[in-house]
Amino acid sequence: MFDALEMAPPDPILGLTEAFKNDANPDKINLSVGVYKDASGTTPVLASVKEAERRILDSESSKSYMPITGSPDYGKAVQHLMFGADHEVVTSGRAVTAHCPGGTGALRVVGNYLSENHSGVSIWMSNPTWANHGAIFKAAGVEVKSYPYFDAATNSLDFDAMCAALKEIPAGDVVLLHGCCHNPTGVDPTPDQWNAVADIVAERKFIPLVDFAYQGFATGIDEDATGLRALARPGSELFVCSSFSKNFGLYRERVGALTVVAGSADTAKVVNSLVKVSIRRNYSNPPAHGAGIVVEILGDAALRQQWENELTEMRERINGMRKLFADTLAAKGKTLPGGDNSFITKQNGMFSFSGLNKDQVNRLKDEKSIYIVGSGRINVAGMTESNMDSLCDAIVEVL
Repeated sequence: MFDALEMAPPDPILGLTEAFKNDANPDKINLSVGVYKDASGTTPVLASVKEAERRILDSESSKSYMPITGSPDYGKAVQHLMFGADHEVVTSGRAVTAHCPGGTGALRVVGNYLSENHSGVSIWMSNPTWANHGAIFKAAGVEVKSYPYFDAATNSLDFDAMCAALKEIPAGDVVLLHGCCHNPTGVDPTPDQWNAVADIVAERKFIPLVDFAYQGFATGIDEDATGLRALARPGSELFVCSSFSKNFGLYRERVGALTVVAGSADTAKVVNSLVKVSIRRNYSNPPAHGAGIVVEILGDAALRQQWENELTEMRERINGMRKLFADTLAAKGKTLPGGDNSFITKQNGMFSFSGLNKDQVNRLKDEKSIYIVGSGRINVAGMTESNMDSLCDAIVEVL
């Protein structure tokens, strides 16, 4: 069975991490995978998370299976964080939430649900988008198409081209939108632009799928939900795939959710029953530990405040690295492709679409042991004060 197989190519992002680990250069820098790192280059366990885990371990009395869609308390916590407890989507019962293994797991559940229940539907993705988006939906048997998003000449959102394309998408198709901290560009719509997109959604009647993996990493918890809440108008329909990997630092716990917003509470129950079928055929039911951490933190006022403070520290460190990166390049007399370096500080979240081309990225890896995704996407959180000077020297050299 196996003798005729050929080696699969490495993952374009995770494969770089494997290469980084095997690199013997003591000055190597990993700016590829989307993982937060502190000033010492470590991905920390938040103090609020450690305290929540202590409480869970002290009180846990069973390791029995979770329900197919996870804990109801977890679903409520997810909805309240995204929409706010008093939002019409929540109070009307139009939203149903399933705990999934990470945001990636939530995306695959959507893919399976679409292929099983909505034959012929296509999903539209921004160009560019996260490298794994297309692969997930193609594997689920959903046709993938794209719409324009990024203007490389100005390192900004090409909003006119985006809107023109959205206005041509057929009713009933699904459009994937990044709720905040667009991956890989770091370029987000403004609140006014989000409202304009919501108007197009209402007019064209396609279904938004909001990938919401970075809430709190751009401006703030509520501020980062502006786009999502603009789309969640009365009677609206949408999918939301959310994740607590970044804002809670729960990467290896695989804590995500699929929230479906239907036109009514009764319709939401029907969709929820079909989502359960998709989950049962896939991984049956979710893990418990990470979701328990989220519920414990969000359900305790003091613990939640501690978590929000830690989230603010992470966000401010990332923004500080953006400024230092732009300032250091400027001090060395170099600008990245696409104009002055101010675009770096205008982008949101962990990622910066640097404008570096594939040849330059390969030179950085081969000559300097600096690992960046082939698209030129840089994980700003991998930068530190101690590696910034050598990083910028290397970028200046390849430019």
